[in-house]
Amino acid sequence: MSEKLNRREVVAALLHERSDLLVVAGLGAPAYDVAACGDSPRDFPLWGAMGGAAMIGLGLASAQPQQRVLVLTGDGEMLMGLGSLATIGTQRPPNLRIVVLDNERYGETGQQRTHTGMGVDLTAVAQACGIAHATTIHHAATLPDLRHAIHTLNDTLFAVIKVSPVTEPKVLPPRDGPFLTHRFRTALLGERVAVNG
Repeated sequence: MSEKLNRREVVAALLHERSDLLVVAGLGAPAYDVAACGDSPRDFPLWGAMGGAAMIGLGLASAQPQQRVLVLTGDGEMLMGLGSLATIGTQRPPNLRIVVLDNERYGETGQQRTHTGMGVDLTAVAQACGIAHATTIHHAATLPDLRHAIHTLNDTLFAVIKVSPVTEPKVLPPRDGPFLTHRFRTALLGERVAVNG
């Protein structure tokens, strides 16, 4: 029987000694899991736009090819943005990593089962879209290899991690969109310099 991992522990393991990794956190539990690891200006948690996390990651990875970009999202959010995998598969930015925390539930709306709990295989979808480095993880022993790949692989990476549907306490990141945008931009590009004239 497959082991169901603790999502909060998984995220803590993946973000341990994260260096300069840029993190886009899908709305809901993934954003809370990232915030539980500490609030970083290099984190961009989504408070809306369900289904958009992977595309935001693609845009960021394309605009900043020297930066490693990690999208941490949930299965419900990824299911809503399935079309993004086709676009990512054609672009294949070598600095983009997408990790789906798959508890087979819509956690924000009452723990209803998602399609992944009824046989839909997101890893197979990613592979069919041209993402060669796509895997499903069931065991904690595999996490160090995934963490290493996040920091070293020179290709698009997609991983589904099967996690328990147990609800963790909410750790809320900042909710002010303009503040988050400015903070993230400043962490990435530095302060804007005013030009007179």
